[in-house]
Amino acid sequence: MFILREEIKVKQEMEIYLHSLIPARQGLFAEMERYAMDHKVPIMEPEGMEALLQLLRLSRPAAILEVGTAIGYSALRMADAISGTKIVTLERDEARIAKAKEFIQKAGKQRQITLLEGDALEAVPLVKEHGPYGAIFIDAAKGQYQRFFELFEEFLEPGGIIVTDNVLFKGLVAQQDEAIEPKRIRNLVRKIRDYNAWIMSHPAYDTVILPIGDGVAISKHRGESE
Repeated sequence: MFILREEIKVKQEMEIYLHSLIPARQGLFAEMERYAMDHKVPIMEPEGMEALLQLLRLSRPAAILEVGTAIGYSALRMADAISGTKIVTLERDEARIAKAKEFIQKAGKQRQITLLEGDALEAVPLVKEHGPYGAIFIDAAKGQYQRFFELFEEFLEPGGIIVTDNVLFKGLVAQQDEAIEPKRIRNLVRKIRDYNAWIMSHPAYDTVILPIGDGVAISKHRGESE
């Protein structure tokens, strides 16, 4: 038990150390982070964001589909990291759409980022119109992750990648069901666990789940054509 506690302490200290190495965001990104915190808008955690951006820098997709714009933070971070990439992003919340448009305009990225308004589950024709995509980033309703994956993977280029955020859900996926309250959260955790198991065994993808941020799953299409 003592060894386990020491290991947990070391792990926590390591996470704090790694977090301290990430350069502080400046300008608009810092403003967006403050807005997200003040208004309780979920945005990707710094460690997960840095991993996503590095992955995209390496793969250099010509087009990226993002499911879940929120206030446009991730879309703008991706646009900043890969200047030549076209980004198509989906959002249904009207207040967040308005704020995302404001930030995108402030950044001068209207030509690089296309914001599609409405429910992602009903946006397949529009998504297809702007595809195909070299990468897909899923960061929307967690209970719908598998549905999003299945709906939009047909627009992924062979060999492309699908990145899913929040797949460890604050560590709750590793807890026993009876320890998770309320019931609504318990049911959501079960859906995330099911999704994780599903993508890890998907015959068309090689997937790894990284325990950074809130848990990031990276699924690479094996490249075979249908």
